[in-house]
Amino acid sequence: MLRDRISPELSEFLRYLASHEEAERGLPTLNELSRELGIGVAALREQLEVARALGLVEVKPRMGTRRREYSFTPAVRQSLGYALALNHEHFRKYADLRKHVEAAFWHQAVCTLTEEDRRELQNLVTRAWEKLRGTPVQVPHEEHCQLHLKIYSRLENPFVTGILEAYWEAYEAVGLNVFAGSYEYLQEVWRYHQKMVEAICTGNFEAGYEALVAHTDLLYQRA
Repeated sequence: MLRDRISPELSEFLRYLASHEEAERGLPTLNELSRELGIGVAALREQLEVARALGLVEVKPRMGTRRREYSFTPAVRQSLGYALALNHEHFRKYADLRKHVEAAFWHQAVCTLTEEDRRELQNLVTRAWEKLRGTPVQVPHEEHCQLHLKIYSRLENPFVTGILEAYWEAYEAVGLNVFAGSYEYLQEVWRYHQKMVEAICTGNFEAGYEALVAHTDLLYQRA
């Protein structure tokens, strides 16, 4: 089985975590796990901290340790955050990855959206224009992030979700969520978003795809 070929690369604790369904309800104490796995408590504690950093377990007072639903985001967040600390130019490279991921999954993603999802996308566009046309002008960053994540929210692919969620966190980390360009730039961005949403709502997915690809190039103009 695939699990059998992969598991030797994991730590003892991660192998245990992956193979015990009851881990979602709660794990034994460190002393009990130490005896069961045949490793020292100190080494086990280190492995537990790695699992926590990767978002694989949660540890709460009086509730103990439980396995969390798998998410790719914490692992990407840690690695990308380190990359940005080394060199902010890594954001441009990661943004290019995100651009290709969104383009590759566009058609699959938009076909899965519900009527409620489409209404929410329309509401996000409406709220964004209200901010842009208000006094004072506000940057609709929250709407920007939510719109993109909503489009891909029904894929049930934790790896796509992880890449996209980490992108928006990095987007804030490098300061792109604040007003740092022309008002005309913001308007152009949201004209593309409006085209994307209108295309989704009318079923003209190819037109939406073209708007998506065109609008992601604007980030490079801003940078």
